[in-house]
Amino acid sequence: MKKLLVVVDMQKDFVTGCLGTKEACEITDSVAEYVKNFDGDVVFTMDTHGENYMETQEGNKLPVPHCLKGSDGWEIVPELKPYVSKVFEKPTFGSKKLADFVTNNEYESITLIGVCTGICVLSNAILIKAFAPEIPVRVIAGLCACVTPDTHETALRAMETCQIEVVRS
Repeated sequence: MKKLLVVVDMQKDFVTGCLGTKEACEITDSVAEYVKNFDGDVVFTMDTHGENYMETQEGNKLPVPHCLKGSDGWEIVPELKPYVSKVFEKPTFGSKKLADFVTNNEYESITLIGVCTGICVLSNAILIKAFAPEIPVRVIAGLCACVTPDTHETALRAMETCQIEVVRS
């Protein structure tokens, strides 16, 4: 069975940096352990913005420069760096290139973990489900973190509504 693990945006700015949360810090070691032991392919997404971020629609709605390409905050957290091979840089919440990759590689299951549950994890899970509706997609709740525990739970419920399996153990 060909399996894929998508590690979403485990970058310094979202864990310990300008948009970091204690919840993101708390899952980092467990995420690294899961990635290390995953029996299948592993890919990473990276939120990637340019110097003009504040001029974008996102920058106007979230006026916190983050994940500027080449900056320290853009880097994957040190605990996960040894496991990075294939990366999908994305200037927005979800990656169409990731969804295309999934449909072109005959995966039998896809698992997502990472941050931020209510934005980038949700967006990528929905895109994958839309591009590959017959492939089982799951999100491991305990290996994701969001801005708040409430927004984390709201996102998990939304994904369940869209036929994405949420593993809550």
